[in-house]
Amino acid sequence: MHDEDIASMTYEVAMTKLEQCVTQLEAGNVPLEDAIALYKKASMLSAHCAQLLHDAEQKIEMVIEQNGQKTKVPFVPQE
Repeated sequence: MHDEDIASMTYEVAMTKLEQCVTQLEAGNVPLEDAIALYKKASMLSAHCAQLLHDAEQKIEMVIEQNGQKTKVPFVPQE
């Protein structure tokens, strides 16, 4: 899998592929070289998912009402 393939994935597709990698790694019956490749792929998928979530958070605005007026404010996630 190439980096550009991962970069074009939606969050849902990337997460599904990440879960598949984790399942294979957890099964423990993968040869060492394949396990290393799966781990690398999983790391790239995880980073891609994290970036997509971050980008989505930046787009979200909350509408709050203060003193009878509605105002848009950026969404700030609680950590």
